[in-house]
Amino acid sequence: MKNLFLLFLSAVSFLSCNDEKKLEQAKPQKPNIIYILADDLGYAEIGAFGQGKIETPHIDALAKQGMVFTQHYSSAPVCAPARYMFLTGKHSGKAFIRGNDEWNDRGDVWSYEAMAKDSTLEGQRPVPKGTKTIANYLKAEGYKTALVGKWGLGAPHTHSIPNEMGFDFFYGFNCQRQAHTYYPLHLYKNRNRVHLKNDTVAPSSPFPEGLDPKNPDSYKDYTLTDYAPDLMFKELTGFVADSKENPFFLYWATPIPHVALQAPQRWVDYYKEKFGPEEPYLSGEGNGYFSHQTPHAAYAAMVSYFDENVGKLVRQLKDEGIYENTLIVFTSDNGPSYAGGADPTFFESAKPYDAEYGKGKGFVYEGGIRVPTFFTWPGKIKPGTTSDHASAHYDMLATFTDMLEFEKPTTDGISFLPTLLGEEGQAEHEFLYWEFPQYGGQIAIRMGDWKVVRQHLKDGEEPTLELYNLKNDPTEKNNIAKEHPEVLKRAATIFEREHTKPKTERFQIPLLENGLLID
Repeated sequence: MKNLFLLFLSAVSFLSCNDEKKLEQAKPQKPNIIYILADDLGYAEIGAFGQGKIETPHIDALAKQGMVFTQHYSSAPVCAPARYMFLTGKHSGKAFIRGNDEWNDRGDVWSYEAMAKDSTLEGQRPVPKGTKTIANYLKAEGYKTALVGKWGLGAPHTHSIPNEMGFDFFYGFNCQRQAHTYYPLHLYKNRNRVHLKNDTVAPSSPFPEGLDPKNPDSYKDYTLTDYAPDLMFKELTGFVADSKENPFFLYWATPIPHVALQAPQRWVDYYKEKFGPEEPYLSGEGNGYFSHQTPHAAYAAMVSYFDENVGKLVRQLKDEGIYENTLIVFTSDNGPSYAGGADPTFFESAKPYDAEYGKGKGFVYEGGIRVPTFFTWPGKIKPGTTSDHASAHYDMLATFTDMLEFEKPTTDGISFLPTLLGEEGQAEHEFLYWEFPQYGGQIAIRMGDWKVVRQHLKDGEEPTLELYNLKNDPTEKNNIAKEHPEVLKRAATIFEREHTKPKTERFQIPLLENGLLID
């Protein structure tokens, strides 16, 4: 009888466990979220957006599995503010970080050697204590959170490092200046430096005198031992493997293809054969970053190497059985660069938009802020679809909160989840807003097809007042400001409502503080 009773208890226990498993399986699983942020990747630098010279088959295939956004914008035309606004949901009229700020008053922050010796010289100005990021909100919802790549929003030894800003795990560059070489002396794993097997070769080192630019051996100092993107990708895949039993948020902030031109040789050789002979890029005498014998081949190699790793990540998700429950976002932090040997004219990097200096990175024209973006989510987002919904990075927090159905924090964004799911009821932006205190001082406001641009608000030159209709003039060639005073007045009203005075003096534009958006 005793044995029978024990068998009965075992059976009841077994049934109870099965019932619990069934109940657990019946609960809707929270999707994993992977946000891939390329660095300086132009609107047309992947095949899915029209690139004809650089090969990106894995990214293109992933784009075909989801929805391409043709009118998605960065929140800013350079690195740090774009990242801050994505993470916080603020537009640049209200954001704490509105430009790059290297926190110069600490000392010789631009010396690579000094930073190597003194970690208190690394990193950018910290954001205010208490700032909440997307990672904070998702962590509160049970997500494991990781940032792999480039941070740029607060120095080591401050409250403003990834592990204090909602991320359980961090690996990569704390400082965006350190990221000007792909063979750094160290990276960070969480709070601590990880020293690499690389020699000290400071970014922007001039091409050595007396060496032959046509001799490949003249460039050997720029290819060292530990390639940072390799190390970061290894940590990234490790996080995915360790987190597969739990919903996770992975922010892959790759530094690629931001110069310097440093890429795996096998990819460089591939494009050397494809492109043929070319003129070297030599650093020094006003040319920054590092020299390269075949700059076009090197730039293309960086993008294709990145594409290869995107393919490997997707394969891992499928092998782990979690691809079907993962939302992947692919985008870029701003438009393409023109510096360090990058050649946006050769690659037509922002096609159909202009990408040279004055129109690409650093500027609020379309080439500087419109970025290649798509979303995949099997079973939720219809494959092979396209949307012209006008949106920005600062919409992501609102979209994630809508997707996960938790209380939305106060943001400047609008959820575009209905668009992703093919549902009715998508709210539209009254306006999109850019305020940028650098590169002369700039502002832009988009209202439907109208876009107001003002340049030279801070550099002493005559300020511009420009108005474009993006439907009729997508490349912003015909300034029609004089013909539509009513549109300018509407933009001025929006500016007066949305602009707040920056707390950091570096980000202030005195002309705007006087309310003179339109004069």
